[in-house]
Amino acid sequence: MAQAKNGDKVKIDYTGMLEDGTVFDSTRDSEECEGEACESDDCGCGDEHGPRELVIGGGEFLPAIEEALIGMSVGEKKKIIIPADDAFGEYDEERVFSVPRSDLPEDLNPEVGDEIVLVNEEEEELAVLVVEVSDEEINFDANHPLAGEDVTFEIELVEILS
Repeated sequence: MAQAKNGDKVKIDYTGMLEDGTVFDSTRDSEECEGEACESDDCGCGDEHGPRELVIGGGEFLPAIEEALIGMSVGEKKKIIIPADDAFGEYDEERVFSVPRSDLPEDLNPEVGDEIVLVNEEEEELAVLVVEVSDEEINFDANHPLAGEDVTFEIELVEILS
């Protein structure tokens, strides 16, 4: 039976979970991912349903998952635990910052919990979470939402395409 190798284009199914078992992303359809229960972006079902295509070693997914796929056969399943450093990074307090309201567009009225994209003078974009709002300033968090979390992925090699 063929085994996946670096450079192969493959299809995988996966479920990503936090240490407490909370699913944060999955390609697998489930009852929770159907109908009205999953009309919001925070249901944990992910943006894609059905197997995801990627090229092993192409940097399209977390490196630990791409490495785990090497040597797997179609239908084989693996469970891997990825430490925060190798997943979405450690939480960095320096990525939490304040911006005076006077430096922001007048029509920007964010609320705590809003996810927005800030653009600087060089037109570089930075995705942030609004963590605090006052009359004088707005506090933003530029850490990935899963920063500081060890994550577990259950992966299944569905198909080797090339």
